[in-house]
Amino acid sequence: MVDHIPRVWTDEAMKEWELPHANPAFSAEPVSEQFYYKLPERVIYRTYPVYHPDHEPDGYWEWLHEQEAEVVFDEAQLVTEEDWVQAGELLFDYPIDTLGAVINTQHVRNREFFEATAMPVTSEGIMPFAKWVVAGKGKVYLGNLSCGMCHTRVMDDGSLLKGAQGNWPGDKAFAFALESDGVSERGVQGITSFLFGSPFAEGDPHGKLIESGREQIIQAYKAVPEGAFGRQGTSILFPPQAPNLIGVKDRKYLDHGGLGQHRSIEDLMRYIAMNQALDFLNFYGDYNPLGLTRERLNSGDPIFFPGTYDRHSDAQLYAIAKYVYSLQAPENPNKPSEISERGKIIFAEQGCVTCHTPPLFTNNKLTPADGFDIPDSHYDSYDIFDISVGTDPGYTMHTRRGTGYYKVPSLLGLWYRGPFLHDASLARLEDLFDARRLQEDYVPTAFKPHNVETKAVKGHEFGLDLPESDKMALIAYLLTL
Repeated sequence: MVDHIPRVWTDEAMKEWELPHANPAFSAEPVSEQFYYKLPERVIYRTYPVYHPDHEPDGYWEWLHEQEAEVVFDEAQLVTEEDWVQAGELLFDYPIDTLGAVINTQHVRNREFFEATAMPVTSEGIMPFAKWVVAGKGKVYLGNLSCGMCHTRVMDDGSLLKGAQGNWPGDKAFAFALESDGVSERGVQGITSFLFGSPFAEGDPHGKLIESGREQIIQAYKAVPEGAFGRQGTSILFPPQAPNLIGVKDRKYLDHGGLGQHRSIEDLMRYIAMNQALDFLNFYGDYNPLGLTRERLNSGDPIFFPGTYDRHSDAQLYAIAKYVYSLQAPENPNKPSEISERGKIIFAEQGCVTCHTPPLFTNNKLTPADGFDIPDSHYDSYDIFDISVGTDPGYTMHTRRGTGYYKVPSLLGLWYRGPFLHDASLARLEDLFDARRLQEDYVPTAFKPHNVETKAVKGHEFGLDLPESDKMALIAYLLTL
């Protein structure tokens, strides 16, 4: 039984829930409680799977157009904990956009789309990152931007692992859409600007990318590997690794930079709401990603941008959070062995346990990026490990989500994750322990910017000097976690 659904978006809670920006004058200013609760609640219709064109059942497309709309979320029917979790799974997979924000119907019914993006599909031929939404007979829309779009992984055997670091090649898919739809140079520049622009950030590189023109921008999208995704407010120049949500209940900070504090289920609900595109309505100083003025935002006129004209109800957010808290890792095929037990000893001897402390394999703290001076007041407010590990500071210093910190990630589930590091620059754990990655002539094995041939992957230099046999033992242990 659920006794109380918390009211999530209150003016008081939203003031201190997120960490300030690395440049405090441009910390996010979200919409007011009054504005938020005037947005209509989302109606949740039954959805249907999207198939690769070669696997779509005969007559399926015509059958979809004969279906009536069916509303499938009814809070009054949710009684037990299991009811809420099941409803949460439905909502986790439910898309918040049917306007073609990322891809549209023409794309997913085109074989070239699947070939150009190397789109993973399940053993049944289903592309699980989008859904068909039936809003009425003959009203079949492609739905984008569900939680599951970025946090679902198609495994090597064609099965699905929900909540894992996803392998949706979203930026490649978006590049295909920009090219195939013939979006103009000005259009591509405008889209990229409101997705990633942070002109208030010192040394903002996004302006240079936007000025470089249509073809260079599209190449930047294509350079982002599966397992990373340039979600709004981040960057395709240092794209964030898609986070693993399995076990998130035990983590104190959300987002790679620790942007959202996670002290209760209400904080996770706030994070879900904000990430369902409400951050496009934020002000950062006087800057708004959609080019809105405060007068326009508060005028009462609807803003028809995906995710900003309606919202999940508090009950819907509660159900999603309950489902995310329930996520469990599958059985690990990597069983402890003599070599992994030796790796466990090396893990302790090398001091890895200081940051990646068992049993969560994180100390749940924030570590400053190079170039960020920690304000004295932060020591009393946040959990800080006052040592930089030297990884690329671009994400947390030059984006709208930048806090100046990176959270210490959990190592649980490394066996089903990848690519690695917050910017997804390394494809394998072996690459993390390869000292050659520190050299400027190194070719990153996963993400590298579209306009460079070689690039050092700096930082987190622990274990680089170990003998090769010790490295292999350490990796064997990490894969058992």
